[in-house]
Amino acid sequence: MSERSTRVLLVVLAVVGLLMSAYLTWIHLRGVAPICLAGGGGCETVQASRYAEILGVPVATLRLAGYAGLLLSALLRGEGGALLGLFIALVSVLFSAYLTWLELFVIHAICQWCVTSAILMTASLLLTVVRVRHSRVEPSKG
Repeated sequence: MSERSTRVLLVVLAVVGLLMSAYLTWIHLRGVAPICLAGGGGCETVQASRYAEILGVPVATLRLAGYAGLLLSALLRGEGGALLGLFIALVSVLFSAYLTWLELFVIHAICQWCVTSAILMTASLLLTVVRVRHSRVEPSKG
């Protein structure tokens, strides 16, 4: 996989994450329940929990910022963009792991949106690792 195709895939993942996070931020701010295909009320339970905000900021908004940063890093050529993307993806995966732990052991509900975001960020982390390797091997290509 070339560095360019890796960047294109990262852009796609970031845009999907941005759209998803924008939707979740919007419903959080409106105070309405998210639409969930799986049913069971897990998304509503997670969204209504005290863990849906950190210091008054909706978790979905933090994810929105993470995906925006990932998009920016994917648009930047070279090793700097690759390392920025790696940092953002790593922090986001660790944050997703913490949120998943909360869902499983504290909230006792699973949100499909949160699981999807964790999968997107894990895929982004893997792709940024590939990108960093490419940027170190082929520093003049972009």
